[in-house]
Amino acid sequence: MGKVRPAYIKRTARKLIETYPEAFTTDFEHNKAVLKEMGLFESKRVRNRVAGYIVRLLKRKEKEKMG
Repeated sequence: MGKVRPAYIKRTARKLIETYPEAFTTDFEHNKAVLKEMGLFESKRVRNRVAGYIVRLLKRKEKEKMG
């Protein structure tokens, strides 16, 4: 089984993608830098978890478009 993400991570990631759709890509490092610039998170761990979930959501969206 995989790790379970808390609802606040998922909720925050979805809201950020909805608000800033062109700011994020499927590159984790890029998303991490964008979130750091926004300054929304005090914790590095939370910022990284949100950036990772954004990557997952965007890859899933790409896959739906392809097939």
